[in-house]
Amino acid sequence: MHLQLWSHCVTVLFFALRSQNAAAHNNEHINELIIDLPNGQIRGRDDDYFYSYESIPYAEPPLGPLRFESPKSYRTKWLDTFDATREPVECMQWDQFTVGVDKLHGVEDCLTVSVYKPKLQAGIKRQKYALPVLVLLHGGAFMYSSGKVNGHDYLMRHGRFIVVKINFRLGPLGFLSTEDAIIAGNFGLKDQRLALKWIKANIANFGGDPERITVLGFSSGGVAVHLHMLAQQNFTEYAYAAASISGTAFNPWAITHKSRERAFQLARNLKCPDVNSSQAIKDCLQRKPATDIVRGVQDFLVLGYNPFTTFGPSIESVEVEDAFLTRSPLQIVKSGNFAQLPWLVSYCAQDGGYNAAELLQRNRWGEELIEVFNDRWYDLAPYNLFYKDTMQSVEQMDDYSVALKRRYLGSKDFSIDTYLNVQRMYTDVLFRDGIEQAIRLQRIYGRSPIYAYVYDNPAEQNMGHMLSGRQDVEMGTVHGDDFFLIFNRSGRSNIRADEKVISRKFIKMLDDFAVKSDSLAFGGCKFVDNFGKDEYQLMFITRNACENKQVATLP
Repeated sequence: MHLQLWSHCVTVLFFALRSQNAAAHNNEHINELIIDLPNGQIRGRDDDYFYSYESIPYAEPPLGPLRFESPKSYRTKWLDTFDATREPVECMQWDQFTVGVDKLHGVEDCLTVSVYKPKLQAGIKRQKYALPVLVLLHGGAFMYSSGKVNGHDYLMRHGRFIVVKINFRLGPLGFLSTEDAIIAGNFGLKDQRLALKWIKANIANFGGDPERITVLGFSSGGVAVHLHMLAQQNFTEYAYAAASISGTAFNPWAITHKSRERAFQLARNLKCPDVNSSQAIKDCLQRKPATDIVRGVQDFLVLGYNPFTTFGPSIESVEVEDAFLTRSPLQIVKSGNFAQLPWLVSYCAQDGGYNAAELLQRNRWGEELIEVFNDRWYDLAPYNLFYKDTMQSVEQMDDYSVALKRRYLGSKDFSIDTYLNVQRMYTDVLFRDGIEQAIRLQRIYGRSPIYAYVYDNPAEQNMGHMLSGRQDVEMGTVHGDDFFLIFNRSGRSNIRADEKVISRKFIKMLDDFAVKSDSLAFGGCKFVDNFGKDEYQLMFITRNACENKQVATLP
């Protein structure tokens, strides 16, 4: 009898303890999903191997009188727990990659951040330390795309940091400028600035380390990262390290010129009754539907989606109270007065696959756009290669166009047969030259580490194939072939075995970059710090190797 009673007690105790452990685990799980913020509590989602907290507002909706204004911090207090399981919406945009005539999508009320936190690996005790943070500024020529287009699966599976994605205004809603204090411009960059302040102030609530924030940008996002470094000397308050992938402030499309002319032309196109002053067009455009303003982008495109940055960062008037950028990047770098923090910068061997591949498309009359490009070279080249607004005369533009064609094609025409020459021209003019210029200058005038690489390992389906709609042209390693091994691209789930290895190495590289800056390595290859060097080196990363190579000598 006593034995039976003892056995019964043990059984009851076992189930009680198991129930208690299950309840504790459940409470622990709930606690991971509920986050306290100054505006109230938010509830996230369990995504199997990570937690996600999406669509968290960091700014008041930029609607009505707040359109074409600097963002205002989000002040609303939530009475109920905020639902952070809703997928983030995209900012309104005229999207190059949307198939069809109407490329409009997104909403104007879009200023949110999304936070993704990896779970602990099996067998590892609950962490007692804060995780480093990786903030993404997405690409898209300052015109389109969003954070959600860039997946975080690889990072959550293999990385050891919290990932934050920022939504910011794009196109004319984000970058329209009258070059005065009325419509100052750079609203998208000011959105980023406010979001970075939000991250710094709140990331500890998610288990992140506010002193270990790396800000990484791809393409126009890379330009934005560089502009934050140059224009905001206090950028070091919000970032510990920075990375610009395939884009810097020295690329010819990074700064938009003659913004005032474009703003007034947009107002005329939209039938504003009074286009005699900045205030008049601001009053008019604030009353227009946002859809009309964004659809107005297509009136500025001359061939396909070119020039791909029709509304982008601009130099602001010194009269603007909270100006983001009041001097050119070159002036800032030569002054030496910019944020000093470790900087990783890169490009792909054939980055110009964006936007050269679009020339392989056919128009509605069946002509390949590269043939149209050939026939109208002197008209189109200044737009496509971004020197239309920087040359002093038509004669100067024509002379430059002649020199470009001679350098890359000799006496040949633009055609399918010479496409790779054209792509090389796009690579040099739009990407490589400006990126290497940034490295050369910043190593002289800066005071912090500069690491750089060139990626040369073609993906089987890349951005060039997407833009051209063709698979019969070998384009090499084009724009994004490295970046999409870090932030996986929607629709490309299968990558080769060698790319999986490279992806892990990239993520480990960023892991290390997020916590230390005195050295950096990709696999077994250690980067050269180019700061202060008379000669600078780039690491060339290929399918099976990595090697540092000298690029140039001090001019």
